[in-house]
Amino acid sequence: MTFERVAALADVPDDEALAVTVDRYDVAIARDGDEVFALQDLCSHAAVQLSEGEVADCTVECWLHGSTFDLRTGKPTSLPATEPVATFPVEVRDGEIYVDVTTTLNGVTPA
Repeated sequence: MTFERVAALADVPDDEALAVTVDRYDVAIARDGDEVFALQDLCSHAAVQLSEGEVADCTVECWLHGSTFDLRTGKPTSLPATEPVATFPVEVRDGEIYVDVTTTLNGVTPA
């Protein structure tokens, strides 16, 4: 695995997401309580940034049509989205967030 530093933990407030680019991928870094997640920053339904949506209860909501995605699995939890988004391994070390985009946790190929 190849982890790259993407942000300081303090840059991602609880229940919010931050847009970052890792290599050629747009990634949303989301924080839900003490947990940090990384997922493809592109709704599988409408191709808009998930990082602009609301984070709550381990999901992120697409701001355009209201689809929600599980931050752990990338699976849609409400319509109209029916396809999952890629999720990536995350490590938090000494207050810094690292993401590995060479591997997906759910087997979905990022766009």
